[in-house]
Amino acid sequence: MANEEDDPIIQEIDVFLARSLLEKLYLFQYPIRPASMTYDDVTHLSAKIKPKQQKVELEMAIDTLNPNYCRSKGEQIALNVDGTCTDETSTYSSKLMDKQTFCSSQAASNVSRYAAAVYKKGELHLTPLHGILQLRPSFTYLDKADAKHREREAANEGGDSSQDEAEDDVKQITVRFSRPETEQARQRRVQSYEFLQKRQAEEHWVHLHYYGLKDSRSEHERQYLFSQGHGLAENTELIKSPSEYLMMLMPPSVEEENDKPMAPSNVLSMAQLRTLPLADQIKILMKNVKVMPFANLMSLLGSGTDSTAVLRCVQQVALLVQGNWVVKSDVLYPKDTSSPHSGVPAEVLCRGRDFVMWKFTQDRWVVRKEVAAVTKLCPEDVKDFLEHMSVARINKGWEFMLPYDEDFVKKHPDIVQRQHMLWMGIQAKLEKVYNLLKEHLVPKKQEAQSAHPLLVSGEQRVNMAKAKAKQNYGQLEKEFQRQKAEMKSNDTSAKTDVPNIRIKEEPVGAEEPMDTSAFEGLNNGLVNGLHPGEGSPEPVNGHLPGGCIDRVAQELKAFVSSTFKKQFVLTLSELKRLFNLHLASLPPGHTLFSGISDKMLQDMVLDTGCKQILVPFPPQTAASPDELKVYALWEAGDTYDQHRQVLLEIFSRNYRVRRNVIQSQLSQECGEDLNKQEVDRVLK
Repeated sequence: MANEEDDPIIQEIDVFLARSLLEKLYLFQYPIRPASMTYDDVTHLSAKIKPKQQKVELEMAIDTLNPNYCRSKGEQIALNVDGTCTDETSTYSSKLMDKQTFCSSQAASNVSRYAAAVYKKGELHLTPLHGILQLRPSFTYLDKADAKHREREAANEGGDSSQDEAEDDVKQITVRFSRPETEQARQRRVQSYEFLQKRQAEEHWVHLHYYGLKDSRSEHERQYLFSQGHGLAENTELIKSPSEYLMMLMPPSVEEENDKPMAPSNVLSMAQLRTLPLADQIKILMKNVKVMPFANLMSLLGSGTDSTAVLRCVQQVALLVQGNWVVKSDVLYPKDTSSPHSGVPAEVLCRGRDFVMWKFTQDRWVVRKEVAAVTKLCPEDVKDFLEHMSVARINKGWEFMLPYDEDFVKKHPDIVQRQHMLWMGIQAKLEKVYNLLKEHLVPKKQEAQSAHPLLVSGEQRVNMAKAKAKQNYGQLEKEFQRQKAEMKSNDTSAKTDVPNIRIKEEPVGAEEPMDTSAFEGLNNGLVNGLHPGEGSPEPVNGHLPGGCIDRVAQELKAFVSSTFKKQFVLTLSELKRLFNLHLASLPPGHTLFSGISDKMLQDMVLDTGCKQILVPFPPQTAASPDELKVYALWEAGDTYDQHRQVLLEIFSRNYRVRRNVIQSQLSQECGEDLNKQEVDRVLK
């Protein structure tokens, strides 16, 4: 209170907000001029503005009669700029530098806190500023003088040279065609400095008319700086309570947080990592490391982490290659991204990297030239794929960077079997995309193989299997006799049946177990780390017990029935691919993992009401034998069964038929005229 008494209020001034020049009023800050030249002496010759950029260019006359003006210097500058001749394009028509150009730049990006104030008759009128521009001299005339000088020098040099020398200067021109611009490249180009400069240059100048300080138009416009109405309705912004006004003058202080050292955006500490959900932790680790044994992954996740949950999560972001986990391609190359080297979209990159990973499931060595020839990608992209999971060896190729993880394969046979089925589906997809030949599917034999105890030749595997069968023969014979004796003592019927031992007949020579031809040389018996007989129930005399076979048959029949109800016609190759995908979606230990041969699958297709359609494909076709075997659902129980059967008979006579022939044949056989929509439905 004592301070308030010492500083009494002398006068109260009413403040008004003027709106007439809102978003139209600019403040120009001119450079300092000599004391002998006041602003009243300056004459504006022209003015122009670019409204979007808030850029102004003023041309102002220089008082050449002023004693501070150096006439000789002005004549020299005009001579350097325009030369000796004067025409309409001359900058200084009077052969004297008699004008100066000023260009503006924004003094502040946010001018909402600034206003122009006019005090009149005890009232203060405020008009918000739309921009504050600082005017600086433009020296473009010096660039013009340099250009003139270079032109004169070029003309002199050109006159001295002969025609022969001119011909020697001819150089070869290389024509290059630019690739189609991707969306990511377009965004980078739009945000570049060059593009912004070009865009600013494209905006047209708006020419203005300058009015002097004492001009009548200036006097008229100056009246708009005053508020037109003094009513409270016009100035509601200035009506604030004392507490609100004090809050505006002194906003509450916000405690600034202590600046912490910022790590790079792609670096995450282990402490921060362990605060994330388990799935995110595994994804970040696999994305950064790219290839990792399961034991290392568990050690990074910390003690107490459930290995079952880790196995469930890691299969979502990685694939098993030689017992080690390799991050999936779509994690490294998300959708709508492209290659930094060639601009190839992410989908193509994922296919190429999947091919490299699949090659490493076949062998420990991959040749870079072979990958580039198949994928048709640039060398930089192929090198990136290989560096993710392998190491270059001189005169040998690229070797998978980690040794085969035997411990994981032995502890988790179900996971290995499931990953094997996934790779079979990926292989079928790659075969279609890249039209892989037989030499691509069968791995090359290495001259010097590692002395890993699990890597044995094909002949050795056959001998080992025969020896194992001989060892188990005596035990199996005793078990059979024991069960036979028990059945005789308990069964009152004359005939004795042995339910638990069934002998399955397989044709010799023509039929092979499903999809094993593509993996015969795989790691010398290792199919993605899976040994024959591992990961599935132990057979008796090479076959499953009767109860297990019944369950397998039921599951297989359900899959075949549901598949053909969705897709009425399938080749054997496509059916096997869908079956592999179905296996990959099943939980570990499912009965279907016991092993399904091609013959079992084909027999089940015929048992579910389907028929094989012998389509007469041309003899020169490049399709595989499985792609030539076509099966179709003969009776689906709907209204189009008869039409479908007629259509299948048509295709059993010719593999290519015209639409009008099909429509006429359907009408003739079915005794009714089908419209276009019905024919389309049958064909679909």
